[in-house]
Amino acid sequence: MNSGQLPGLYIHIPFCRSKCRYCDFYSVASLSALPAWLEAVRAEMGLYRDRFREFDSLYLGGGTPTVLGERELAGLLECARESFVFRPGSEMTMEANPDGLSADKLKTVRDLGINRLSLGVQSLDDAVLQYLGRTHNAKQALDALEAARAAGFANIGVDLIYGMEPLSLGTWNQTMDRILAFGPEHISCYQMTLAKGTALWKMKEAGRVRPIGEKMESAFFIRTSRHLERHGYLHYEVSNFAAGREFLCRHNRKYWSHVPYLGLGPSAHSFQAASRWWNVRSVDKYCRLLAEGKAPVESSEILSQEQLALEKLSLGLRTSEGADLDAPEASSKKGGVLAELQRAGLVRIRDGKIQPTRKGLLVADSLPLMICD
Repeated sequence: MNSGQLPGLYIHIPFCRSKCRYCDFYSVASLSALPAWLEAVRAEMGLYRDRFREFDSLYLGGGTPTVLGERELAGLLECARESFVFRPGSEMTMEANPDGLSADKLKTVRDLGINRLSLGVQSLDDAVLQYLGRTHNAKQALDALEAARAAGFANIGVDLIYGMEPLSLGTWNQTMDRILAFGPEHISCYQMTLAKGTALWKMKEAGRVRPIGEKMESAFFIRTSRHLERHGYLHYEVSNFAAGREFLCRHNRKYWSHVPYLGLGPSAHSFQAASRWWNVRSVDKYCRLLAEGKAPVESSEILSQEQLALEKLSLGLRTSEGADLDAPEASSKKGGVLAELQRAGLVRIRDGKIQPTRKGLLVADSLPLMICD
């Protein structure tokens, strides 16, 4: 269970100035509840002071965390530091949108101790950005990257999305090259999914949007992996690439490695030992419950040893590090199925691990089923 590793703290800031067409993360396109949310999240920290004491990563996600003003952000971070201990050298990440940044904003964020910026660029093609419902253009994205570097950020991540109808492989290559020219320490490339309930899902149901199909999805994935690896990036998880091992996202790796993490805010998830719980998906209900002195937990589950082992296998096979070869779920099949998977070029066996190849990462969600079926 990786008990020797410190947990990570995630705080969900559920506010956006507008809702992107593809987004199914919980957020509201209004700032009216922000003061009440700040009070509520401070109260929620108090519920976990004795259960979680020390962290080595903080991740401010959303929503759009940069909607917080200087005083609001400073107060939030001050409360987190009063409630918990952060190990020296902790990774402190904040998500940001290009149009929510200025030189002054970036300096404030940096001065408050945020040392890693995750910038939601998504595309450098204005037509694609419009399709996605983003509120920035390509120039604003590039300007934000330059401004972040000028503000002193030495660990910058860029989020990109590919695999949608308006984007050709050629245009995607151009986007990657323009990002590579900037030299970010981390790049996340997410395959477009038309999640139920989103604006794009409704457009698909109305026949106005079409999925690109499995063949093109595979082509985008393979092109992305090969291109970024040729430029020195480590493809260390299905959607994630780092310019060196020192730039692997420490916080997100906890999710894939069964390291405990605490999630605060509406819809946030937490994990500790065999227990997983998640908060209500409503900022109003979240604030009301905490004002009443109640935990804002929607539901929870206790995983059996079998469930934990299967989950560990599934998560491990989404990473280049892989899963333990001697895991019970794998060992019973390793003589037959694993040999077939190796012949198919989907996995390799190395250093006591079952490691997915590039081709295997493409079908990472299916690999555990092939091994355990």
